[in-house]
Amino acid sequence: MDIEHVRSRFIKHFDGTTGTLYTSPGRINLIGEHTDYNGGFVFPGAIDKGMMAELKPNGTDKVRAYSIDLKDYVEFGLNEEDAPRASWARYIFGVCREMIKRGVEVKGFNTAFAGDVPLGAGMSSSAALESTYAYALNDLFGDNKLDKFTLAQVGQATEHNYCGVKCGIMDQFASVFGKRDHLIRLDCRSLEYQYYPFKPEGYKLVLLDSVVKHELASSAYNKRRQSCEAAVAAIRKHHPEVEFLRDANMDMLNEAKPDISEEDYMRAEYVIEEIQRVLDVCKALERGDYETVGQKMYETHEGMSKLYEVSCEELDFLNECARQHGVTGSRVMGGGFGGCTINLVKEELYEAFIRETKASFAQRFNRTPKVYDVIIGDGARRVE
Repeated sequence: MDIEHVRSRFIKHFDGTTGTLYTSPGRINLIGEHTDYNGGFVFPGAIDKGMMAELKPNGTDKVRAYSIDLKDYVEFGLNEEDAPRASWARYIFGVCREMIKRGVEVKGFNTAFAGDVPLGAGMSSSAALESTYAYALNDLFGDNKLDKFTLAQVGQATEHNYCGVKCGIMDQFASVFGKRDHLIRLDCRSLEYQYYPFKPEGYKLVLLDSVVKHELASSAYNKRRQSCEAAVAAIRKHHPEVEFLRDANMDMLNEAKPDISEEDYMRAEYVIEEIQRVLDVCKALERGDYETVGQKMYETHEGMSKLYEVSCEELDFLNECARQHGVTGSRVMGGGFGGCTINLVKEELYEAFIRETKASFAQRFNRTPKVYDVIIGDGARRVE
């Protein structure tokens, strides 16, 4: 992220003086997909791409915000009725409102921001934006009153209350709590978390963006949730202690099989296995065993494609290319129906894998996948 770029635009668009710079990262999730709403574990890490913003209190009750990437300027007040129309500005407004609700005396400020998290590639640019402003406002106006966890919740509440997205907490959590060379295992039920070392010497982590977004994503997502709830309801008849699929095992699911549809059974089978895979990957990382990590990634892709049915032709094709090139691990990342595969690749195989996959994908789909190398980095912070 280019500090000079953000600073020069800030100076140009405001009063010629400088403010304070803040940044927050996007994130990847190595494994643990569709486990969050089932009370399971996710395993994200912050990356070396994100959002950067410069802020300076302006002595008024108005926020003056400039989006460098969109070349768009918006001004808004800090009361509920002052919500701006521009969708990008609603993120900043929402964070201001959620901070005020938590007792931070936010005043007017000037700000300019830019990002290098690719939009729509599943690296969570919106969470990076929310975390940047939550961290900044806490630093400037709150004297660091709010803890990191509350800052993550501010971002989540912004999505819920101002952007109309009922997301979980993983994206904001990873953006705030990120730590260089570590992934974070987050228990989505208790919200306890633990850092695991992730520094695969001799490997690269690379995302291949299929550049496809299928429209059915949100309705299909809700249907998957309903399937999981139906399976839990059936299991509870025999095991009242089961609250989420996280509490169930395959024996319990098989016992409930007569009471649920074949589709609901497949969805639940994937989730129960995926929750276990996250734990297996944690154990593998503790012993530096990246081959097992990779194998579990392939198993996740298979489950998401065949059992949960949230992959698509393009993603399956990219996954198959990874297999053919001897890539250690590959899977669809995110909710599915488009977006990226995340790949753990030995360095000596990297060039040929990328070159040949781009060529064969283009031949098949008439467009080239985008390639993003990622490094696991730190979370929200002030830029010194």
